[in-house]
Amino acid sequence: MTMTYLLTVYRALECRPDTYRDWYDQGNILKERMDYFGALISYEKALEYYPDDYWAWYKRGMILEDLGMYEEAAESYSNAAQVKADNYWAWYDQGCVYLQELKEYQKAIACFQRALSHSPGDYWAAYRQGEAYRLLKNYERAITFYDLALGARPRDYWAWYRRGDAFRDWGNPQEALFNYRTALDIRPQDYWSWYQQGVILQELQRLPEAIACYEESLKIDQDDRYAWYNAACCYAALGQQQKAIDCLREALDIEPDICGELARNNFVFDGLRQNATFNDLLSCYSPS
Repeated sequence: MTMTYLLTVYRALECRPDTYRDWYDQGNILKERMDYFGALISYEKALEYYPDDYWAWYKRGMILEDLGMYEEAAESYSNAAQVKADNYWAWYDQGCVYLQELKEYQKAIACFQRALSHSPGDYWAAYRQGEAYRLLKNYERAITFYDLALGARPRDYWAWYRRGDAFRDWGNPQEALFNYRTALDIRPQDYWSWYQQGVILQELQRLPEAIACYEESLKIDQDDRYAWYNAACCYAALGQQQKAIDCLREALDIEPDICGELARNNFVFDGLRQNATFNDLLSCYSPS
């Protein structure tokens, strides 16, 4: 949007009566029409008349978020929360901006904690707080809040899946496997839960089980290069050369540069270096 457009909108709005309610209502109308700049001007004009209005600050935050102005959105939500400190939404939405857009995880945690203080059993604030702790690599605290979220929604796929991620990154593969399997019970056709199990089982050298998981993931997404490549690695480690080559060919067809480079430098394929089919396959995908 150009400055000329903004001035045109502003001048048009100046023709309306100078009351808080008119500007606020105009903001709501323009927001519904997705005229976000016009709505922003309207809410700001309303706040000139009524600086302590929760809804004008809150909706201004929503508009700024839609416009990608995330720091300003967080500040607007914060102003709304100062007006109504006991309002869940201003704290929660502020936390989401810090978590998802600004990557300021400590600030997100503080906001979600305030949201939870007003709505203690809330799934979303608990889950998002778990996410913030996980991204800070505080896995023990993350799991605590995933558990709180699961208290509200015992069969929630995302809480089980991210709980698995936390245990995996915390170095507890067995617990991670349990969580991914529980997530699969809820969403049986989920690619990622199958794939993550495959990665863990491969790291544990439980290679036939890893292959089975990769095969399940590939039934859901046949075009994932890493599932094909990892299956090739497992077969190579088991000495099943033809199956390793077949899987590697699939990976190379999807992503020749990345998978070719990986295969050329991975010791797991050392047993195939004298295999003519393997060498011919890699030569077809050599960088020019």
